[in-house]
Amino acid sequence: MLANEIRGEAHGTAPVPLSVLDLVTVGAGRTATDALRTSVAMSRLAEARGYHRYWVAEHHSMPGVASSSPAVILAHLAAHTERIRLGSGGVMLPNHAPLVIAEQFGTLEALAPGRIDLGLGRAPGTDGATAAALRRTDHLNEGADDFPQQLAELTRFLDDDFPDGHPYRRIHAVPGPVQATSPGGVQSPHRPPIWLLGSSGFSARLAGMLGLPFAFAHHFSAQNTVPALDLYRESFRPSTVLDAPYALIGVAALATDEEREARRQVRAAALNMVRLRTGRPGLVPTPEEAEAYEFSPMEEEFIGSWTANVVHGTPDEVRSGLDDLHKRTGADELMITSNAHSGDVRLRSYELVADAYGLPGGSSASEG
Repeated sequence: MLANEIRGEAHGTAPVPLSVLDLVTVGAGRTATDALRTSVAMSRLAEARGYHRYWVAEHHSMPGVASSSPAVILAHLAAHTERIRLGSGGVMLPNHAPLVIAEQFGTLEALAPGRIDLGLGRAPGTDGATAAALRRTDHLNEGADDFPQQLAELTRFLDDDFPDGHPYRRIHAVPGPVQATSPGGVQSPHRPPIWLLGSSGFSARLAGMLGLPFAFAHHFSAQNTVPALDLYRESFRPSTVLDAPYALIGVAALATDEEREARRQVRAAALNMVRLRTGRPGLVPTPEEAEAYEFSPMEEEFIGSWTANVVHGTPDEVRSGLDDLHKRTGADELMITSNAHSGDVRLRSYELVADAYGLPGGSSASEG
């Protein structure tokens, strides 16, 4: 059973394990190199302060998000960390051949044994034209509709257990279990646990039926959080992976030393979302650019709705907001994503949240 590699441990006064979701955001005036260096610093901070896992998410054709290749980023983070779990939040399975994902995450497992999570989504992680270029087809719905079949195929590759007579019976994902069957072969005791990600009920039900852990995108689909978690728990069937449901939720949260600064930072991130939703994706603007921007009434309405789902303010305010969210949802884990123009602001936020909950380590954890 993979439950021991799924369930986390809460530290300090946190009600549940706390984790990190990194979108590898690129701010105006910064480069992708800057963003990836911030990711390394954040992963090391998260490890030092007792965050349970660190995930990166697949996005494409977005100038302000440099996470188009999760497996590459995770390999880099594995080289700079020692204990924290690393994973995808998630890989968009319809964009890829299942064998490729099995090979990539088998390689990651070999690089960081017992530390790799494979989170899977069925959305494209981009716009329709980019998805068509990725998948080399205009029939995008077919990929999403075939998700259960793709998932089953990927699982077979990870476990190397296609039945006799299957056309893929003689195909093996390497690194993987087949190596243990070769003369002198020794198999790793670990296999990346599969998580299903979602922002609606489809993946919630599927994760429950298959007895898999479930991650819900509360940070951009807050109205569906409780119904999806209820559906997951109602649908859950014990499996060789889990004997009871385990659900985490992604939470947008930003802590700063002063409340006003949190509002400035979040408003800049909101402007970035306005541009993305209106087909004008770009780099994350500075707070000064957001302050000078003249928002239309419709944009102001959007910003009000969007920022209402971002837990932000002083460390005490953020802790209170996260505690309330946990009570409302009963989530087994909170995965925090802190979006801001500056990498230093993001680093500081995770440190302040850790301090607010009395997590291990100290303020010097981010140095070096």
